[in-house]
Amino acid sequence: MESKVSEGGLNVTLTIRLLMHGKEVGSIIGKKGETVKKMREESGARINISEGNCPERIVTITGPTDAIFKAFAMIAYKFEEDINNSMSNSTATSKPPVTLRLVVPASQCGSLIGKGGSKIKEIRESTGAQVQVAGDMLPNSTERAVTISGTPDAIIQCVKQICVVMLEVQSVTKGSPPKGATIPYRPKPASTPVIFAGGQAYTIQGQYAIPHPDLTKLHQLAMQQTPFTPLGQTTPAFPGLDASPPASTHELTIPNDLIGCIIGRQGTKINEIRQMSGAQIKIANATEGSSERQITITGTPANISLAQYLINARLTSEVTGMGAL
Repeated sequence: MESKVSEGGLNVTLTIRLLMHGKEVGSIIGKKGETVKKMREESGARINISEGNCPERIVTITGPTDAIFKAFAMIAYKFEEDINNSMSNSTATSKPPVTLRLVVPASQCGSLIGKGGSKIKEIRESTGAQVQVAGDMLPNSTERAVTISGTPDAIIQCVKQICVVMLEVQSVTKGSPPKGATIPYRPKPASTPVIFAGGQAYTIQGQYAIPHPDLTKLHQLAMQQTPFTPLGQTTPAFPGLDASPPASTHELTIPNDLIGCIIGRQGTKINEIRQMSGAQIKIANATEGSSERQITITGTPANISLAQYLINARLTSEVTGMGAL
């Protein structure tokens, strides 16, 4: 394999992975998948998008280098179009740059940064794009995020240079990843936060609260019980439910600075969650040096899922400043 990549001249198959938020992925997919279909056809690259119920998704682009550059160009211009559309509806005067996040094996980041940062400096200067390599690896992986921002043209030039570096690393190591196998980053599914208001349950998706009929039923059933009867116990409101479904345990970790909103003043909130869900909820004591607390939820699957939803609702209200629920 040659180490120099003449534009479109080296027919080497390469895979580039991008990390995107749900909204960005929606833009790439388009109505009924039209946009991604067009991108695949026009670029000749394979474009795969990871499973859906995560706040972040991985978009994998595979193909000869020229096909990859075409796919990147289409994505960059699509994002610019989205920015222009959002600008026309807003009062903001300065136009934000197009930003893409690549996921790169940590073993290749050294070559990308170069000795004393020389390579990354060269890429920034020759393309006009901003390039930043994250200091930490992405959770449960040996990959790092490389953020590129600038005009679509600057981004395309920058991606070309990054591909050159990655191809050089591969040719030196004859295709095998250096320093052991790469553990790819896989985004975790989001346990969607839920808010109960006016007898309705809403899941929080981005900035919007979406009514959730199944949870509304659960919530209304829970509210019918006065005093609260734990979900999953046989009562007239729950015909046909087994009196003693098998209990299981679920563990959560919550940052210390958010634990207070779950416990509430003198334990009022946590007691409310225990009553509504019917689950046993234990909060571990703070351990020295740890920024998180362990919460153990025990009960039937219905108890546990409702307790999780209620805890998430508390966290959401705290984080989004929606006040006490």
